[in-house]
Order: sequence, then C-alpha cells, then structure tokens
Amino acid sequence: MIRRFLWLATASAAALSPHAFAADDVAAADGASQSDSIIVMARRRAEDIQDVPVAISVVDSKTLESTGSFNVARLTQLQPSLQFYSTNPRNSAANIRGLGAPFGLTNDGIEQGVGVYIDQVYNSRIAAATFDFLDVEQVEVLRGPQGTLYGKNTTAGAINITTRKPSFEFEGRAEVSVGNLGYVQAKASISGPLIEDKLAIRLAASSTDRRGTIYNVTTQNRVNEQDNLGLRGVLLWRPTEALDVTLSADYNRQDPECCAQIFVRTGSTQRPLNRQFAALAAAFNYAPPSTNAFDRVTDLDTSLDAFQEIGGVSLRAEWQLGPGTLTSVSAWRFWNWGPSNDRDFTGLPITTVSANPSKQNQYSQEFRYAVEGNRFDYVLGLFAYHQKQHTTGAQEQGAAASRWLLNPTSANASNPAVLDGLRSENDIHLKTTSIAAFGQLSWKVTDRLTLQPGLRVNYDKKSGRYVATVTDGAGNLVICNPTPTSSVVRDQCATLPPQSYDPKFSDWNVSGDFTISYQVTDDILAYATYAKSFKSGGINLSGLPLDSSNNPILSVTTVKPEDVNHYEVGLKTTLLDRRATFNLAGFWTEISDYQALVNSGAISTVRGYLANADKVRVRGIEADLAFRPSDRFNAYASGTFTDHEYVKFTGAPCPPELSGGTTVAAGQTPSPAGTPGGLSPASCDISGQWLPGISKWAFSYGAEYNIPAKLLGLDGEVYAGVEGSYRSKFSSNPSRSAYMDVKGYALTNFRAGFRVEGKWDIYGWVKNAFAEKYYELLAQQSGSTGLIVGQLGDPRTYGLTVKAQF
Repeated sequence: MIRRFLWLATASAAALSPHAFAADDVAAADGASQSDSIIVMARRRAEDIQDVPVAISVVDSKTLESTGSFNVARLTQLQPSLQFYSTNPRNSAANIRGLGAPFGLTNDGIEQGVGVYIDQVYNSRIAAATFDFLDVEQVEVLRGPQGTLYGKNTTAGAINITTRKPSFEFEGRAEVSVGNLGYVQAKASISGPLIEDKLAIRLAASSTDRRGTIYNVTTQNRVNEQDNLGLRGVLLWRPTEALDVTLSADYNRQDPECCAQIFVRTGSTQRPLNRQFAALAAAFNYAPPSTNAFDRVTDLDTSLDAFQEIGGVSLRAEWQLGPGTLTSVSAWRFWNWGPSNDRDFTGLPITTVSANPSKQNQYSQEFRYAVEGNRFDYVLGLFAYHQKQHTTGAQEQGAAASRWLLNPTSANASNPAVLDGLRSENDIHLKTTSIAAFGQLSWKVTDRLTLQPGLRVNYDKKSGRYVATVTDGAGNLVICNPTPTSSVVRDQCATLPPQSYDPKFSDWNVSGDFTISYQVTDDILAYATYAKSFKSGGINLSGLPLDSSNNPILSVTTVKPEDVNHYEVGLKTTLLDRRATFNLAGFWTEISDYQALVNSGAISTVRGYLANADKVRVRGIEADLAFRPSDRFNAYASGTFTDHEYVKFTGAPCPPELSGGTTVAAGQTPSPAGTPGGLSPASCDISGQWLPGISKWAFSYGAEYNIPAKLLGLDGEVYAGVEGSYRSKFSSNPSRSAYMDVKGYALTNFRAGFRVEGKWDIYGWVKNAFAEKYYELLAQQSGSTGLIVGQLGDPRTYGLTVKAQF
C-alpha cells in the first residue's frame, strides 16, 4: 500500500511541473462563472465541488446545450476519463478510467461497474446511457468506487444525472436545431404552479432525427441513423416547508435503422489460406462495395433495427426530520429491446438472422438519512433492488455458412446444405435481487483535518435459465448428446450447439473506504483515499462451452465477484481570487478476478465465455483547470494519463493473427486436434498486455469569448467558442491485436452566435470541423477469417440552433 501511495505522490508531483498539462473538473465552455460555487450532490448533500474530497467532473445544463453534448457518448468529448463504446444500445459499455464493463462483451448475467443514476434512481441497463438527455440540470461524473454513498455498488464510478425540478413560478424553454444530414432536434419544457406554493408541475419533451451516415447499396437506405423521442412529467408536492414529495414519470423511444459495422481491412490468421477472407470471398465471386471504410458504404443483406424503449415511474420523498434529512426513493423501470443485426458484416448469406429481443423490469427502494453537524456529518442508507429479464434470441445460418464457418478439414465444408437454415432459438431468463446497508461518516477532527470512513454490507442473488433449441434447414431438431455419428450433425452441433442449464449465484460481501482530507489553506484541499470494493459476481447467459460429450460445462456457469483495491490522492485548489481552479488526482486500482471473456483449450468445442482473469491494474494522473479572468472570456482544459495492463491473464482469447489453427506461439496453449468447427483459437497468455478501450493520453479543452452587442433592438452579446478533444491509440480487442488498434484522433468543434442572457440564444455550430476520419471501435468477424470491421465516428456536421427561455 505504501508503495502505491508513493507512486501516486511522485506522479502527482511530476504533473505539477511547468511542463504538465492541466485541465478542469468543471466544464465551463458556456461561460459559467468560476467565481460562483458549483454545487454537487456527490456525498448526498449539497456542497461546493472544491470542498469534496472526490475526483468529480460536473457539466451544467448551459454547457451540455451549447456544446451539443446531448447524451453520454457526446459527453466523453468533454470528459477524458469517461469512455463509452456501443455497437448497439444493448451492447454498450460506459467506463471510467478504463474500468466498468468487459470490452465488446454482451452478457446479461453481469453488472456494470459504472452506475447510471437519473434523479437518484439506479438504471441497471446501460442502454439508458444511449438516450438523449431530457431537461437535464447537470451531470456529475464521479471517478472511483462509490459504494458507501450510493444504493447500488459501483466499483469504477458513477454518472449522476439531475433533471430540472418543477418551479412554483411559471417558466418555459424551447430549443430547435437543424443541420446537415437532415438533422432536426427539438426540445421543450414548461413548468409552473398548480396550487400556489403547494403543488407544481413540469413537462418536457425532446425529439432527434438524423439520416444515417452509411449508405447500404443492397437496401438503398442510409443506416446508422438517429430517431429518438423522450417525454417526462414531474409533480412536486410541498405540503409543509419540511417535506417535498416528487413524482416523476418518463418514456423514451428509439427506432433507428442501425447499427452497421463495415469493412476496414483484412489480416492473416492461422486458418488455411483457402479459408481466409480473400479466398472465401473469391469463391463466392464477392467483393465488398468499398475497401475504404470512409467511403461510408456497405452491402449488408440482413435488415437492421435498434428499436428500444425505456421508462418508468419514481416517487421521491425528502423530509427534514430532526437534525437531518430522510430521503426515500421508490422506482419501477422497464426496458424493451427489439433488434435486428447483420453479424457476418457482409452482403453474403452467412448469418441471416441475429436478434436477441429482450424485456426487463426493475424495482428499487432506497432510504437514506443524512445529517450535517459541527463536528460530524454522516449518511446512513438501505437499498433493495429486484430485476426480471426475459430474452428470446434467434440466430440462423445461410447458404454461405458451411464454407465460411466449418473446419476446412471437414468433408462438409463445401456443402451449403449442411448449415443452410440451421437455426438456434434461445429462451433466456434472469432474476436478480440485491440488498445493502451502507453509510459514511465525516469527522472534522479539527477545522482543517477530516477523517471519512465508509462501510457497505451487500447481498446479491442471481438465478437464470438458458435454453437453446436448434433445428436444421428442414425443421428437424438437432440432437448433440450422445455424440452424433453423422459428420453433418457433428458440424451442426459445433456451429450452433443446443444446450440447457440453470445457473445460480449468491454472495455476501463487505466493502468500505477511508479518506483523509486536509484543508491546507482556505483555497487548497488535499486528500488521500483507500477503497476496498467488490463488483457482484454473475452468471453466464450467453451459452457455455461443451465437454467431449457435448454437455455444457456447468462449472463455468458462474463468475466470481471482482475484488477491487483502489488508492487515490488528490489536490483541489482555487486560485487568482477565485477566478481559476486547478485540481489534480492520482489513482492506482488493482482488480483481482477481473470479469472478462476467456477461452479453454481443454474442451471439445472451444467457445468464449465469461469468467475471471487473475488480475488487472490501472493507474494514472488526472489534471483539471478552469480559468475565467473576466466576464468576457473563460477557458477550461482536462487531461489524463493512464497506465494499464493485465497483470496476469492466462487462458485469454487469442488475437485474430494467432487464431483459427493449431499453431503454437509463445504463451499459447493449443486447441485439441480435430476440434469440430476448428474456428476457435488456442488460448493465449496476455499477461502484461494492454487492457482494451483505454488510451494512454486523453485531453479536452474549450474556450469562449464574448463582447456586448445590440441586435434588432436587443441588448446582448456576440460570442464565439471552441471545444476540442484528443485520444491516443487504444486496443479495440480483449487481446491486443496488430490489426485492431484504433489510432489516436483529435476532434474540434466551433460555435458562434448572439444571446440575450436568460431569454434568447441563436448560434451556428460545426462539429468535427476538420473532418477527422476515425473509428469509435473495431471488431472481427467470427470464424477467424481475418475480416476486421469498424464503427465509424461522425463526419463533419454543421447547423444552427435557436433557444428561447421565458
């Protein structure tokens, strides 16, 4: 422990050198005055951000709106420590400091390490982060474990979204944006009293539409479009000055033709050359419509759909009781998902159906009692959560599947009838229950020294059912146990194995944290934190590897909890007569039993599944600066350096260049000879390699200048602003591949306009102004063919926004 804190202290000191990059915890691109206090609820009470010994970033509504950061994905351009990856809403991950969810893995039986809270309600589905922000007041991004103050345990951090409250005075807002690519976004909200000083209402709505950025030559449609709708209604009842009761309901829907990943490149694998992409494509007289991804064309032959709806009702009561505030938050939320994907990423009939429609309901109840005193502040809480989910998946193979997917040594590899029409229908159920008691105490030992211990006791229980029923092209059941004598059936079993199992998991754990903070001067706060945290264990709900008798290996149905040790030191400073803030944090996080995708070379059908890597480590430095020398100018910058590696991970999936054969490379374990399908690699030891999705360097910056002006008789100001961000190279595969590093990229946005503060704002904007060509992520085609596909970032976009407030 001492070694880790010494490393953090040394690295933090280096970051304070004159050559260090500095940035700010508070994005102030819209001109929010840094002389005004930024109030946060990070410790479940209203505090100035500079007084909170937590690494936290806050983006207020003005900044969100002026920068066009209308969802979590856009927010990452302002917050370099936040990463968000999504190939579709279900297959999404929000990470903080590179941690939170396994990269590129969809498995409903595990939880996110980053919690998404909207008005204090935990959202279990990360898909909530893909929706547009609706009538949001501010977004807080808390970095590091948050289990002793938040209902659901979150080991990597939390995204805390607060919407605007109903007002007892009449007010309204409206905003319309139009741009290229057919972009139209409209937002409106209205609030006012129903009963004077007793009952107030707030209604809000938003809609976003934009045509797709990729042209499908097969359907002649543009795909990867935006089609979002959001509605929210809130009632605030104030029967006494000591009690507020808030009833909220929301409904959100997306229905875009989405989500396509398209041809990027090919690379050599261990598969025979006649079974790699170039030869396979030539055998079908096939060529992609373009080998330059930034031509933005595809020929996917399976319809695309990313329909989802999410919503719910919550009741929050806040009662001034005795020396503190008693808060109750009751909530029900639902999520419905209706997708269609093309998972072979080509215009060939390899996989003709790939869809996992899902329905989920969650129920949560949280009680908290918070007290602020002269010497002691404390929060005590109870939390209960229950989730039910039902998924009905389907995958069907087409006429090209046999040649594409079967072992090249199979006699059936050139017989299209073997896999054509082979279909797996999955019936998947999940029930999750979580209960917890948590609390945190702040003891002001002196006027400057504060000790802050926190504790959490948590119980998790998960149960599920996975049933995969497989039929051949004639509709006959495929039976794989006992081992088939027919080579046709053996190949079918190797491709889509039928299986059934009922996984269960339950566990108690105790976690906690301890923070020492010291007010060096009235404007300098120093702190150090140690946190011991656990991410709940899980169950495999995407199918299991099979043994030599084609039975699921039940020993891998469950996944152990992640064991997190987190160390952090920080410094928060207010400078130049409160015209600037400079904040610094150093962190070191080690996770044992890291939840990841693994392979086993000791089974007959080698299949990736969710299990535990031995250990990973992430450590780094974050620096934050905001500067407002006058009412005319403000600027901010944020930067992070992150060092990351698998400390020990054997049995990992191999990268594409080492997959698809039995060639043994250093650190590999070969698959058994004669493995049916032959599509999975030998497992690899990737200890010492990068974790996926983490850039070593990430920065963001922004500035705005304004001058007084008069337009059409209105006294206001003309302004111009710029925002930029940079991410260095990162790995886009669980095991780093020479083919799948995403190179670094920089994005720059400009805006300029005229506003009358609190009334009107009209401005033009350009995003990705220099037309940077970049990938959000890369993926590989199954079957070890060497095909690499990519999710493209947006091209240059531009438009006009008009806002009114009354």
